[in-house]
Amino acid sequence: MGGLPAPLQSLIREALSSGNPVTGHQIDLQDGGRGAVTVRVSVLPVREGAAEPGAVVVVNDITLAKRLQQNFLHFDRLVSIGTLSASVAHEIRNALVAAKTFFDLLFEKHKEAELVAVARREICRIEAIVSRMLKFVGTTEPAFTAVSLHEVLEHSLRLVQPQMEHKVISLNRSFQAAPDRVNGDGLQLQQAFVNLFLNALEAMGPNGTLTVATETISTSAHRKGFAAGAQIGLTIQDTGAGIPAENIPHLFEPFFTTKPNGTGLGLPVTRRIIQEHRGEMAVQSEPGQGTTFRIILPVLDGPS
Repeated sequence: MGGLPAPLQSLIREALSSGNPVTGHQIDLQDGGRGAVTVRVSVLPVREGAAEPGAVVVVNDITLAKRLQQNFLHFDRLVSIGTLSASVAHEIRNALVAAKTFFDLLFEKHKEAELVAVARREICRIEAIVSRMLKFVGTTEPAFTAVSLHEVLEHSLRLVQPQMEHKVISLNRSFQAAPDRVNGDGLQLQQAFVNLFLNALEAMGPNGTLTVATETISTSAHRKGFAAGAQIGLTIQDTGAGIPAENIPHLFEPFFTTKPNGTGLGLPVTRRIIQEHRGEMAVQSEPGQGTTFRIILPVLDGPS
């Protein structure tokens, strides 16, 4: 029994000392190959006809079932949040129509009034937040066409050029993927990339480096409508402060943010856009070592 995990040994001793079965106990163990494992344990003492007291131990691995249950609970919370957010966002945006019109007229008549300019800017910021909320909870299908991923990236980088120049950020651009055509919505992809670029710029101090690189990834899996053996890998890397390990699992949760004025919707919206484009998205980061976002998208089949 000495080779068994300590929690399991404790249950066996409890059953042997009391002479009563111990059933349905859930314990967490560490498996060197799999990491954390959750098991349900039942122990039945065996005394009659045995030279020494013994026990029958039944161990069921319920790790997957526990994760599925957590995923369902998380999904239910997202549905509730989405329904509430959509209702609130629509009401706010309706009220903003009148408020924004008023401030636009007021600003035209009193351009010297700094307070009016501040109010107008904040109204625009609220409108942007509401739009992102509606985008997150909406069900509108993207308008897919054949687009050049490199062209979308170039345009997205131009949009954040002022922020890069202000912080003296160096750009390391390496577009090696060929072909680079994907079946996608250019505006939505632009939204996703700009969001990742802005996050990277906010994470870096002056004289940092932003790396944006693409490459062709070969795969043996053939996906209908896409070129066999070809996907595009996109890497967006910064030299910023990095992300604490405990925050990484929550990055794509709605409304999770560590920024004082953040909404916690940027990364969930970004991942949703990538998923709608049949892509995959992952993040790697360490405090003080910067952050890397990795996106994989299928290449569009057909002539370039």
